[in-house]
Amino acid sequence: MIGRGLLRIGTILLMSLTPLAVAPSALAAEPILIAHRGASGERPEHTLAAYERAIDQGADYIEPDLVLTKDGVLVARHENEIGGTTDVASHPEFADRKTTKTIDGVEMAGWFTEDFTLAELRTLRARERLPDVRPANKRFDGLYQIPTFEEILKLVRAKEAETGRRIGLYPETKHPSYFAGIGLPQQAPLLELLSRFGYMTAADPVFIQSFEVGNLKALRAATRLRLIQLVDAEGGPADLPGTTYDEMLSVQGLGDIASYADGIGPSAALVLAPEGATALVGRAHDAGLQVHVWTLRMENIFLPAQYQRSDDPEGRGDFAGYVSAIVRTGVDGIFSDFPAQARAAMTPAP
Repeated sequence: MIGRGLLRIGTILLMSLTPLAVAPSALAAEPILIAHRGASGERPEHTLAAYERAIDQGADYIEPDLVLTKDGVLVARHENEIGGTTDVASHPEFADRKTTKTIDGVEMAGWFTEDFTLAELRTLRARERLPDVRPANKRFDGLYQIPTFEEILKLVRAKEAETGRRIGLYPETKHPSYFAGIGLPQQAPLLELLSRFGYMTAADPVFIQSFEVGNLKALRAATRLRLIQLVDAEGGPADLPGTTYDEMLSVQGLGDIASYADGIGPSAALVLAPEGATALVGRAHDAGLQVHVWTLRMENIFLPAQYQRSDDPEGRGDFAGYVSAIVRTGVDGIFSDFPAQARAAMTPAP
């Protein structure tokens, strides 16, 4: 395992089995820092500019969410619906592509990557997804194309040569059951590209993540790259109706996850409640699982009430305090839209 904070060494103080007990862990190394969709607090998400800025700010890993084009190319978008993250609505030639689909049980209207070839997507430009929250990012609207996963891999290789350090990849397979159901399975192109760039073993700086279960089990049978089961505070995997994430986070459920994955990716509220740290990190570690928590953002709208600050002109809160509290729960990694500020909050002053 390569990169800052990848090795957890020393003694870890066991979490209390009582939910919401505050029991910070004594860590000899920082958690890994995963740039959520790149430095998406400062550049439009899932653009090469966002990934490069995150790398320059010292992120250990960059996270591309992966969807597919009509011609089977993996590209980086948070969702396959791209009406909110590109200028597709201003392209009259694609007006007839707008449609309504049901994705993982949710009906949504818009334009979808699987209805465009890569060449057609190349004519679009990225836009800030949260313009009201991040108005400064709007100045970059229209500048960047939707990147392919191969381009992201090439960027990582170039930045490794420039910086002399390994840079990790943390791809998420988005809606894998849906894509498989329309004849665009993600596993083969994902593993082929990773293998072509030399990523094949658990020692390589790669984590593949998914909210679904079936594709992670299929990946486990096909690769030794590390896998992360994403979980949320509500709902359950789209491919396992009737199964809840809450059930998956029981002692038995975590043991089941450990049979096919190397860790879990819980939402931040699952490890830090208003009353303090929960018992989840300790239970996961007891099952042999790493814990990588998502997503830490600076803006008040995304922060727990105790870390919000109403007097900040940019609408930002006590991000450093929030990051520090999350780190004290004993997590092994954090996702953040603001890698520079997260790194500063994690690293004690000399």
